[in-house]
Amino acid sequence: MTLTAVDHVQLAAPPGSEELLRAYYVDVLGMTEVPKPPVLAARGGCWFEAGDVRLHVGVEDDFHPARKAHPGLRVRDIEAYADRLTVHGADVTWDENLPGHRRFYSWDPVGNRLEFLEPLARPRTFG
Repeated sequence: MTLTAVDHVQLAAPPGSEELLRAYYVDVLGMTEVPKPPVLAARGGCWFEAGDVRLHVGVEDDFHPARKAHPGLRVRDIEAYADRLTVHGADVTWDENLPGHRRFYSWDPVGNRLEFLEPLARPRTFG
């Protein structure tokens, strides 16, 4: 018996914020919205994916954004990805404290913290 993968990460959002979430996760991050099963869709919220990355954003009546807890999302061409977020008006805060990686933080429109990171290329060794 072993864990094999993270199926999805769930974030929370206030009631009625679905259009803001769609604009951010689809238009800014480039994810695709995935239909929720009807019984779950009645609860509100949205599901998004890009490749193997799946984020579920559920409605929470007494919502408080996750300021410390966050998903770490691996990206390719992190500079271009940061530029994409900035062009769409999202704040980007670079953090150089993780050895072997470039990374920055940003926040979704309801205040949830998201980490974006890219491993640095390892130099090739011979022999």
